[in-house]
Amino acid sequence: MGPKQAIFASLAELAQALGHAHRLELLEQLGQGERSVERLAARADLTLANASRHLQILRRASLVETRRDGKRVLYRLADEREVVALMHALGRVGERNLAAVGRVMASYFRARDAMEPISRAELIERLRDDLVTVLDVRPEDEFRLGHLPRALNIPLSELEHRLAELPPSREVVAYCRGPYCVLSFEAVAVLRTRGYAVHRLEDGYPEWKAAGLPVETATAN
Repeated sequence: MGPKQAIFASLAELAQALGHAHRLELLEQLGQGERSVERLAARADLTLANASRHLQILRRASLVETRRDGKRVLYRLADEREVVALMHALGRVGERNLAAVGRVMASYFRARDAMEPISRAELIERLRDDLVTVLDVRPEDEFRLGHLPRALNIPLSELEHRLAELPPSREVVAYCRGPYCVLSFEAVAVLRTRGYAVHRLEDGYPEWKAAGLPVETATAN
């Protein structure tokens, strides 16, 4: 095997590691921060054995790595910036070239939020001018692992009951796990029916962090 063929063979192994929806979801979850296999299995709705098998495939492809914390094994992205960029590129290619992806984008995502999301650069400017409330609609444990500066955490499941925490005269920018996370789309739909001026962030927490932008953490997980 020549050098080019050896490189292509290794890249093919990497592509195979990405070739399962459960593994992509696990990577999205790890984009929120370091997690135990038990927590990952619960969040991705997988059995412990199934989650472990998928994580081992990702580990062999050098997409994730582990460390021990007592008796627990914790997983994290091997190179956060590179893996997030890889997921982003995969999504863009899928949106352009796969009809099934386009149908889901039109029937679910754009049906709930047809307005253009705001970019990271726009949000930075509005934060600098103190013009927006940044709303993190992920579960609290994900918020504690890391979040955007000055973000308010109201999980989607609690949003209807905690609307009083959002000033009605102030613009809201909602975000969650990434560009295909349904939580922010659902939050935007709820808030617009209540009369709020609300937009989504174009990406999510992993993309913000991978871009080298400031993040905050709460108590340890």
